[in-house]
Amino acid sequence: MAIIETHALTRTFKKTRAVDSLDLKVERGELFGLIGPDGAGKTTTLRLLAGLLDITEGEATVAGYDLKTRAEAIKKHIGYMAQQFSLYAELTVLENLHFFAEIYDVPPAELAGRTERLLAFAGLTEFKHRRAAHLSGGMQKKLALACTLIHEPEILLLDEPTTGVDPVSRREFWNILTDLHLQGTTIIVSTPYMDEADRCSRVGLMYAGKLVACDSPRALRERLNADVVEVHPADWRAARRVIAALDGVRQVQTYGEALHVLVDHGERRLREITRALKKASITVHSIRLAPPRMEETFIAMIQALTSSPDHPTT
Repeated sequence: MAIIETHALTRTFKKTRAVDSLDLKVERGELFGLIGPDGAGKTTTLRLLAGLLDITEGEATVAGYDLKTRAEAIKKHIGYMAQQFSLYAELTVLENLHFFAEIYDVPPAELAGRTERLLAFAGLTEFKHRRAAHLSGGMQKKLALACTLIHEPEILLLDEPTTGVDPVSRREFWNILTDLHLQGTTIIVSTPYMDEADRCSRVGLMYAGKLVACDSPRALRERLNADVVEVHPADWRAARRVIAALDGVRQVQTYGEALHVLVDHGERRLREITRALKKASITVHSIRLAPPRMEETFIAMIQALTSSPDHPTT
Protein backbone atom coordinates (compact mmCIF):
# COMPACT_ATOMS: atom_id res chain seq x y z
CA MET A 1 0.00 0.00 0.00
CA ALA A 2 1.37 3.43 -0.96
CA ILE A 3 2.21 5.65 2.01
CA ILE A 4 3.13 8.53 -0.32
CA GLU A 5 1.26 9.21 -3.54
CA THR A 6 1.26 12.21 -5.87
CA HIS A 7 -0.71 13.01 -9.01
CA ALA A 8 0.47 15.78 -11.37
CA LEU A 9 2.17 17.44 -8.39
CA THR A 10 3.51 20.82 -9.50
CA ARG A 11 5.33 23.68 -7.80
CA THR A 12 6.26 26.86 -9.60
CA PHE A 13 8.51 29.72 -8.51
CA LYS A 14 7.52 32.71 -10.66
CA LYS A 15 8.07 31.31 -14.20
CA THR A 16 10.08 28.24 -13.17
CA ARG A 17 8.35 24.89 -12.76
CA ALA A 18 10.64 23.38 -10.12
CA VAL A 19 8.46 20.27 -9.93
CA ASP A 20 6.44 19.52 -13.04
CA SER A 21 3.45 17.12 -13.01
CA LEU A 22 5.09 14.58 -10.70
CA ASP A 23 3.36 11.19 -10.47
CA LEU A 24 4.93 9.12 -7.72
CA LYS A 25 4.02 6.20 -5.47
CA VAL A 26 6.20 5.11 -2.56
CA GLU A 27 5.18 1.95 -0.74
CA ARG A 28 5.15 1.61 3.03
CA GLY A 29 8.57 0.46 4.27
CA GLU A 30 10.32 1.28 0.98
CA LEU A 31 13.79 2.80 0.70
CA PHE A 32 13.39 5.12 -2.28
CA GLY A 33 16.26 7.07 -3.83
CA LEU A 34 15.96 10.35 -5.73
CA ILE A 35 18.76 11.20 -8.14
CA GLY A 36 19.23 13.87 -10.77
CA PRO A 37 21.47 16.80 -11.69
CA ASP A 38 21.49 20.02 -9.66
CA GLY A 39 18.28 21.95 -10.20
CA ALA A 40 16.30 18.85 -11.18
CA GLY A 41 13.67 19.41 -8.48
CA LYS A 42 14.74 16.89 -5.82
CA THR A 43 14.88 19.32 -2.89
CA THR A 44 11.60 21.00 -3.88
CA THR A 45 9.94 17.57 -4.07
CA LEU A 46 11.09 16.66 -0.56
CA ARG A 47 10.00 20.05 0.81
CA LEU A 48 6.58 19.58 -0.78
CA LEU A 49 6.21 16.11 0.75
CA ALA A 50 7.28 17.51 4.13
CA GLY A 51 4.48 20.08 3.97
CA LEU A 52 6.93 22.99 3.88
CA LEU A 53 5.83 24.37 0.50
CA ASP A 54 2.38 25.02 -0.92
CA ILE A 55 1.28 22.98 -3.93
CA THR A 56 0.77 25.00 -7.12
CA GLU A 57 -1.16 22.29 -8.97
CA GLY A 58 -1.96 18.60 -8.57
CA GLU A 59 -2.42 16.61 -5.40
CA ALA A 60 -0.52 14.49 -2.93
CA THR A 61 -1.19 12.33 0.11
CA VAL A 62 1.36 11.45 2.79
CA ALA A 63 0.49 8.87 5.47
CA GLY A 64 -3.14 9.19 4.42
CA TYR A 65 -3.28 12.98 4.79
CA ASP A 66 -4.02 15.39 1.95
CA LEU A 67 -1.02 17.71 1.55
CA LYS A 68 -3.22 20.59 0.41
CA THR A 69 -5.54 20.58 3.42
CA ARG A 70 -3.72 18.70 6.21
CA ALA A 71 -0.06 19.70 5.83
CA GLU A 72 0.35 20.41 9.56
CA ALA A 73 -1.09 17.02 10.52
CA ILE A 74 1.51 15.30 8.35
CA LYS A 75 4.47 16.74 10.24
CA LYS A 76 4.22 14.45 13.28
CA HIS A 77 4.45 11.44 10.95
CA ILE A 78 7.60 12.52 9.10
CA GLY A 79 11.19 13.35 9.87
CA TYR A 80 12.70 15.83 7.42
CA MET A 81 16.48 16.35 7.28
CA ALA A 82 17.52 19.25 5.06
CA GLN A 83 20.92 19.49 3.35
CA GLN A 84 21.96 22.03 5.99
CA PHE A 85 20.30 20.66 9.11
CA SER A 86 20.19 23.25 11.91
CA LEU A 87 22.03 21.76 14.85
CA TYR A 88 22.75 24.10 17.73
CA ALA A 89 26.52 24.31 17.84
CA GLU A 90 26.80 25.46 21.45
CA LEU A 91 24.51 22.71 22.75
CA THR A 92 25.81 19.25 23.54
CA VAL A 93 24.68 16.14 21.68
CA LEU A 94 22.25 15.32 24.49
CA GLU A 95 20.95 18.89 24.70
CA ASN A 96 20.28 18.94 20.95
CA LEU A 97 18.24 15.74 21.26
CA HIS A 98 16.28 17.17 24.19
CA PHE A 99 15.65 20.40 22.28
CA PHE A 100 14.16 18.59 19.27
CA ALA A 101 12.21 16.28 21.56
CA GLU A 102 10.53 19.37 23.05
CA ILE A 103 9.74 20.74 19.58
CA TYR A 104 8.07 17.45 18.64
CA ASP A 105 6.22 17.12 21.97
CA VAL A 106 7.88 13.86 22.95
CA PRO A 107 6.28 12.75 26.25
CA PRO A 108 8.70 13.45 29.15
CA ALA A 109 8.26 9.91 30.44
CA GLU A 110 9.63 8.54 27.15
CA LEU A 111 12.46 11.02 26.65
CA ALA A 112 15.26 9.25 28.55
CA GLY A 113 14.61 5.90 26.91
CA ARG A 114 14.42 7.36 23.39
CA THR A 115 17.57 9.44 23.72
CA GLU A 116 19.61 6.52 25.07
CA ARG A 117 18.39 4.26 22.25
CA LEU A 118 19.17 6.87 19.59
CA LEU A 119 22.60 7.65 21.05
CA ALA A 120 23.48 3.94 20.94
CA PHE A 121 21.91 3.51 17.50
CA ALA A 122 23.94 6.40 16.06
CA GLY A 123 27.14 5.47 17.90
CA LEU A 124 27.14 8.74 19.85
CA THR A 125 26.78 7.53 23.45
CA GLU A 126 30.36 8.33 24.42
CA PHE A 127 30.05 11.80 22.85
CA LYS A 128 26.71 12.80 24.40
CA HIS A 129 28.26 15.60 26.49
CA ARG A 130 30.33 17.01 23.60
CA ARG A 131 29.18 20.22 21.95
CA ALA A 132 27.85 19.79 18.43
CA ALA A 133 30.43 22.29 17.14
CA HIS A 134 33.21 19.96 18.25
CA LEU A 135 31.90 16.89 16.43
CA SER A 136 33.33 15.69 13.12
CA GLY A 137 31.24 16.20 9.99
CA GLY A 138 30.17 12.57 9.99
CA MET A 139 29.13 12.71 13.65
CA GLN A 140 27.15 15.89 13.03
CA LYS A 141 25.22 14.10 10.27
CA LYS A 142 24.46 11.19 12.60
CA LEU A 143 23.33 13.60 15.31
CA ALA A 144 21.08 15.38 12.80
CA LEU A 145 19.53 12.03 11.88
CA ALA A 146 19.05 11.15 15.56
CA CYS A 147 17.28 14.51 16.11
CA THR A 148 15.09 13.77 13.07
CA LEU A 149 14.16 10.39 14.61
CA ILE A 150 13.42 11.59 18.15
CA HIS A 151 9.63 11.60 17.64
CA GLU A 152 9.74 8.14 15.97
CA PRO A 153 8.37 9.16 12.54
CA GLU A 154 7.13 6.50 10.16
CA ILE A 155 8.51 8.40 7.15
CA LEU A 156 12.00 9.88 6.69
CA LEU A 157 12.72 12.53 4.03
CA LEU A 158 16.47 13.03 3.70
CA ASP A 159 17.99 15.62 1.36
CA GLU A 160 21.54 14.59 0.37
CA PRO A 161 22.34 13.64 3.98
CA THR A 162 25.90 12.39 3.37
CA THR A 163 27.20 15.23 1.18
CA GLY A 164 30.56 16.49 2.41
CA VAL A 165 31.47 13.64 4.76
CA ASP A 166 34.25 11.08 4.42
CA PRO A 167 33.66 7.59 2.92
CA VAL A 168 33.80 5.82 6.29
CA SER A 169 31.16 8.16 7.76
CA ARG A 170 29.03 7.70 4.63
CA ARG A 171 29.14 3.94 5.09
CA GLU A 172 28.26 4.22 8.80
CA PHE A 173 25.36 6.54 8.01
CA TRP A 174 24.00 4.12 5.41
CA ASN A 175 24.33 1.21 7.83
CA ILE A 176 21.98 3.16 10.12
CA LEU A 177 19.56 3.81 7.23
CA THR A 178 19.61 0.11 6.33
CA ASP A 179 18.70 -0.80 9.91
CA LEU A 180 15.82 1.70 9.86
CA HIS A 181 14.65 0.29 6.52
CA LEU A 182 14.68 -3.24 7.94
CA GLN A 183 12.62 -2.00 10.90
CA GLY A 184 9.92 -0.84 8.46
CA THR A 185 10.60 2.91 8.24
CA THR A 186 9.71 4.44 4.88
CA ILE A 187 12.67 6.45 3.60
CA ILE A 188 13.02 8.82 0.66
CA VAL A 189 16.61 9.97 0.25
CA SER A 190 18.09 12.20 -2.41
CA THR A 191 21.74 11.56 -3.17
CA PRO A 192 24.46 12.62 -5.61
CA TYR A 193 26.26 9.30 -5.01
CA MET A 194 25.32 6.48 -7.37
CA ASP A 195 26.67 3.77 -5.03
CA GLU A 196 24.09 4.99 -2.50
CA ALA A 197 21.34 4.89 -5.12
CA ASP A 198 22.32 1.26 -5.72
CA ARG A 199 21.35 0.45 -2.12
CA CYS A 200 17.75 1.65 -2.57
CA SER A 201 14.70 -0.52 -3.29
CA ARG A 202 13.79 1.77 -6.17
CA VAL A 203 15.33 4.87 -7.70
CA GLY A 204 13.66 7.84 -9.37
CA LEU A 205 15.61 10.00 -11.82
CA MET A 206 14.44 13.62 -11.91
CA TYR A 207 15.28 16.01 -14.71
CA ALA A 208 13.92 19.53 -15.28
CA GLY A 209 11.28 18.99 -12.60
CA LYS A 210 9.98 15.74 -14.06
CA LEU A 211 10.36 12.13 -12.98
CA VAL A 212 11.83 10.67 -16.17
CA ALA A 213 12.68 7.16 -14.93
CA CYS A 214 11.67 5.09 -11.91
CA ASP A 215 12.59 1.47 -11.24
CA SER A 216 14.84 -0.81 -9.21
CA PRO A 217 18.59 -0.15 -9.58
CA ARG A 218 18.99 -3.46 -11.40
CA ALA A 219 16.21 -2.66 -13.87
CA LEU A 220 17.65 0.81 -14.51
CA ARG A 221 21.09 -0.67 -15.21
CA GLU A 222 19.50 -3.08 -17.67
CA ARG A 223 18.00 -0.11 -19.53
CA LEU A 224 21.53 0.88 -20.45
CA ASN A 225 21.38 -1.89 -23.06
CA ALA A 226 25.12 -1.70 -23.57
CA ASP A 227 28.33 -3.37 -22.47
CA VAL A 228 31.03 -1.36 -20.75
CA VAL A 229 34.72 -1.41 -21.69
CA GLU A 230 36.95 0.20 -19.06
CA VAL A 231 40.17 1.69 -20.46
CA HIS A 232 43.12 3.19 -18.57
CA PRO A 233 45.24 4.86 -21.31
CA ALA A 234 48.42 6.89 -20.89
CA ASP A 235 46.79 9.78 -22.80
CA TRP A 236 43.04 9.74 -22.13
CA ARG A 237 42.27 12.72 -24.40
CA ALA A 238 43.88 11.14 -27.45
CA ALA A 239 42.36 7.76 -26.59
CA ARG A 240 38.91 9.31 -26.29
CA ARG A 241 39.17 10.82 -29.79
CA VAL A 242 40.23 7.49 -31.30
CA ILE A 243 37.60 5.42 -29.48
CA ALA A 244 34.71 7.82 -30.16
CA ALA A 245 35.18 7.38 -33.91
CA LEU A 246 34.92 3.56 -33.83
CA ASP A 247 31.90 1.53 -34.94
CA GLY A 248 29.67 0.21 -32.18
CA VAL A 249 30.70 2.86 -29.65
CA ARG A 250 27.60 4.50 -28.23
CA GLN A 251 29.16 6.75 -25.63
CA VAL A 252 32.53 7.50 -24.01
CA GLN A 253 32.42 8.62 -20.37
CA THR A 254 35.43 10.07 -18.55
CA TYR A 255 36.28 9.11 -14.95
CA GLY A 256 39.47 10.92 -14.01
CA GLU A 257 42.02 9.51 -16.45
CA ALA A 258 39.96 6.37 -17.11
CA LEU A 259 37.45 5.94 -19.92
CA HIS A 260 34.23 3.93 -19.67
CA VAL A 261 33.11 3.07 -23.19
CA LEU A 262 29.52 2.01 -23.81
CA VAL A 263 29.44 -0.41 -26.74
CA ASP A 264 26.96 -2.67 -28.51
CA HIS A 265 29.03 -5.86 -28.16
CA GLY A 266 31.61 -6.13 -25.40
CA GLU A 267 33.98 -8.85 -26.58
CA ARG A 268 34.12 -7.71 -30.20
CA ARG A 269 34.52 -4.00 -29.40
CA LEU A 270 37.13 -4.71 -26.71
CA ARG A 271 39.35 -6.27 -29.41
CA GLU A 272 38.68 -3.43 -31.86
CA ILE A 273 39.41 -0.72 -29.27
CA THR A 274 42.66 -2.47 -28.32
CA ARG A 275 43.76 -2.64 -31.98
CA ALA A 276 42.79 0.98 -32.66
CA LEU A 277 44.72 2.33 -29.68
CA LYS A 278 47.75 0.24 -30.60
CA LYS A 279 47.60 1.53 -34.18
CA ALA A 280 47.45 5.12 -32.85
CA SER A 281 50.53 4.40 -30.67
CA ILE A 282 48.60 5.14 -27.47
CA THR A 283 49.88 3.18 -24.47
CA VAL A 284 47.17 1.33 -22.54
CA HIS A 285 47.82 0.48 -18.90
CA SER A 286 44.75 -1.76 -18.70
CA ILE A 287 41.58 -2.55 -20.63
CA ARG A 288 38.75 -4.86 -19.60
CA LEU A 289 35.03 -5.51 -19.73
CA ALA A 290 33.34 -4.06 -16.62
CA PRO A 291 29.84 -4.61 -15.20
CA PRO A 292 27.49 -1.65 -15.80
CA ARG A 293 27.03 0.55 -12.72
CA MET A 294 24.37 3.08 -11.76
CA GLU A 295 26.87 5.81 -12.55
CA GLU A 296 27.14 4.85 -16.23
CA THR A 297 23.36 4.51 -16.41
CA PHE A 298 22.79 7.92 -14.81
CA ILE A 299 25.28 9.72 -17.08
CA ALA A 300 23.92 7.99 -20.19
CA MET A 301 20.35 8.96 -19.34
CA ILE A 302 21.26 12.58 -18.59
CA GLN A 303 23.31 12.90 -21.78
CA ALA A 304 20.41 11.46 -23.79
CA LEU A 305 18.03 13.97 -22.19
CA THR A 306 20.32 16.97 -22.75
CA SER A 307 20.77 16.06 -26.42
CA SER A 308 17.01 15.64 -26.93
CA PRO A 309 15.20 18.25 -29.11
CA ASP A 310 12.84 18.73 -26.13
CA HIS A 311 15.71 19.67 -23.79
CA PRO A 312 14.70 22.88 -21.97
CA THR A 313 16.88 25.91 -22.68
CA THR A 314 17.54 28.86 -20.40
